[in-house]
Amino acid sequence: MSKDIISYSQDFADKILSSKRKFTLVSHIDADGITSMAIMARTLRRIKIKFKGLFLRQLDDLTINKIPKDNSLKLFLDMGSGQQELLYNHQFDKKEILIIDHHVPRSNYYDQFNSHMFNEHKISASGLCYLVSKSISNNYDLSKLAVIGAVGDMMANETNRLEGIMRDILNDGVKEGIIEVTNDLSIYGISTRPIHIMLEYLDDPYVDGLTDNAVECVNLLSNLQIPIRDQEDWRVWEDLTKDEKDRIKSALSSRLSDEDFNKLLGEEYIFKDEKRKTPLRNAKEFSTLLNACGRWVKPKIGLQVCLGDRDRYYEDALIMLKNHKRVIRELYNHILEKGVVELDAIQYIDVKDYFPDTIIGIGAGMVLSKVNREKPIIIIGDIIGEKEIRKVSARSNKEQIKNGVNLQKAINIVAESFGGGGGGHNIAAGGYIPKGREKEFLLKIDEYIKGQIISK
Repeated sequence: MSKDIISYSQDFADKILSSKRKFTLVSHIDADGITSMAIMARTLRRIKIKFKGLFLRQLDDLTINKIPKDNSLKLFLDMGSGQQELLYNHQFDKKEILIIDHHVPRSNYYDQFNSHMFNEHKISASGLCYLVSKSISNNYDLSKLAVIGAVGDMMANETNRLEGIMRDILNDGVKEGIIEVTNDLSIYGISTRPIHIMLEYLDDPYVDGLTDNAVECVNLLSNLQIPIRDQEDWRVWEDLTKDEKDRIKSALSSRLSDEDFNKLLGEEYIFKDEKRKTPLRNAKEFSTLLNACGRWVKPKIGLQVCLGDRDRYYEDALIMLKNHKRVIRELYNHILEKGVVELDAIQYIDVKDYFPDTIIGIGAGMVLSKVNREKPIIIIGDIIGEKEIRKVSARSNKEQIKNGVNLQKAINIVAESFGGGGGGHNIAAGGYIPKGREKEFLLKIDEYIKGQIISK
């Protein structure tokens, strides 16, 4: 682990410890933002520092008035680095702002702990919060939340494993005895979905004869002599013996190219302190539950689950997760039925007001493997309660990234040229644009991304 980033995390921890103010934690509503808030909330509670929490979908002219104008120290988590000029223009003093973020900084008005300062690109905001927390005290148990945030923010997607500094954070959780790392099938649902349903929902890569075919999945398991029930309960992947798992993997391998089969393999992060057959059991499903809370604008429920609630708030989160999955499946089917429009470098669809703007990015990520995998997909949708602006979400894949695509730069620069804004990461980004400028925006971002590929 870089000595520079560790040294700086200690300096940042000292800034928190030396402050005589109460704290206001301001964080994003996705899994990384929720876990960032949870890490800092637990940390401050343990050292008896008072704080209040505030979640924001985005930090802009429309939301900045929600930040209290008081004498509290505002600690921004998973946001803030790219909005420093906005904070400065609204007259927030340098002494009242600290930022922990992994998005690209724009200006340097305030004290910030940002991964880009150390040329680190595979650490989440929750990972940075954990480093600060560990510098304050030996809060090794909070590594679990950092791993959830990193997986939720797609830090493991490129290689199907956490790498770099996140690897060291993961190892803290392993040493603490709360995280188990498995090298196995790395797909959604290994802890909760009955094995035949897990196989039926495989879509990246598409498995001919199995994907979307529940009957054939059951027949395959029957032919392999693998029971799908154990007494009265459905069996999940975690219930299978090594021999049973190997038989299924062999069957999948025979239906896929080596390249596609390897996409299914990778690491899973199992939380040994969580109940089996629940979405809290592994990082993928835990982060999806938190994202569901955030996407339905109930991040505080996700926060309470991260803080330990397994009763009322957890039950509420499960309801949102169920609804989240249903609506995403509807969005997925809608995109495939309507089809996308292809330009030279991008493909796009406008879903109007049919689906909440908070989930269209997830739909983009899911459907990318079903349309043209060589072009980023952009989805435009209405924002609830907003008449003047519209939401833009974009997704690419690691092959496109290797060819030069950087959605964070593309969305940010092009949206700003229309008076909007945006941010995110090279593989996934989002923003907003003025209503009525959609066609111009799409043509301009098509040219911009074409330029990224040519100049690579």
